[in-house]
Amino acid sequence: MDFKQILTNLFTWITEFAMSFGLKLLAALAVLLIGFKITKLIIKLIVKSKGFHRIDAGAQTFIKSFLNIVLKALVILTAASILGVPMTNFVAAIGSIGLAIGLAMQGSLSNVAGGLMILIFHPFRIGDFITANGVSGSVKEITILYTVLDTPDNVRIVVPNGELSNATVQNYSVNDTRRCDVDFGVGYGSDMKLVIKILTDLVNSHELVLKDKDIFVKIGSFDESQITVKVRAWVNASDYWTLYFDLLEKGKELFDANGIEIPFPQLDVHLDK
Repeated sequence: MDFKQILTNLFTWITEFAMSFGLKLLAALAVLLIGFKITKLIIKLIVKSKGFHRIDAGAQTFIKSFLNIVLKALVILTAASILGVPMTNFVAAIGSIGLAIGLAMQGSLSNVAGGLMILIFHPFRIGDFITANGVSGSVKEITILYTVLDTPDNVRIVVPNGELSNATVQNYSVNDTRRCDVDFGVGYGSDMKLVIKILTDLVNSHELVLKDKDIFVKIGSFDESQITVKVRAWVNASDYWTLYFDLLEKGKELFDANGIEIPFPQLDVHLDK
């Protein structure tokens, strides 16, 4: 076989390969490009639908993330079948890869399960202010893997769902009212009847205190340098911190006006000659 014949055979093989596999490759690429665009359009239409907006806000972001992954996986499987990849072998390979990835990403899988638990049992919702695992913030988003919080000083915190689903969560927004607890320290020489009267009148006169609930103003403990008086009053949850800081500020002003000492830590030393 001369060189010319070799070139002719090579050209024929390339032409046949391009006509068969090349067309399949172009079709597969077209399926990927069009499929991803259709996926994006489908998700956009679902998100805009009225039924979707009736779902809990936390579930919306979770469903959106889940649909995006599932639909893109279907597009990739369709493109692979066009290329002639046997689906049985392909599925088996995906299963093996999935097992290996699952073992390597146990934490991520626990986050997915944690996200489902959060959406099912609703320990918190979008907009709630929570504390969990030493972090506090308003819930902004619940995705398939993590929950996004914004702190009061506007710092964004991303917490894995697996940790949140297993943590003790304090939800400050779920109830309409809260009890505001404030401790006041006064000197041992203070007139305690006057102290309790001042604080009782202060709480009763404050416009944010809920008058249909009992207040509590009593001596709480005898500490090393002070007598601690505990004040308990009920308030709407949204007014909690306003009342808390108002009681501290006005309490100090009333103590000063009535000559009541707020002591600082001190130590008495006795010298033996």
